[in-house]
Amino acid sequence: MLWMKKLTRAETEKEIEDFFKNIDSKTPKEIKKIKRLSMKHNIKLGNLRKKFCKKCYSTFPINAKIRIKKNMKIVKCKKCSYVSRWRFKDKNRKIKIS
Repeated sequence: MLWMKKLTRAETEKEIEDFFKNIDSKTPKEIKKIKRLSMKHNIKLGNLRKKFCKKCYSTFPINAKIRIKKNMKIVKCKKCSYVSRWRFKDKNRKIKIS
């Protein structure tokens, strides 16, 4: 990663995209750094923010308990017990767990 020099917005977006391709092998410290980098350049993570815990920055597919109830996706972090709730946009939409 290019942490030493100043990055342009396009370079930062590329770095963030490359980072999230292999998020399972990343540490919480690295995830926190990439989130701060996106906030610094005012780049929205969008659906990428659903791949890690908001509180402890651990990755969700590995360290999470996922439940689906009443048009909501409920994800509970196994490390810090933080509960994230995301509403599906359409009730008739097929559920896709990522």
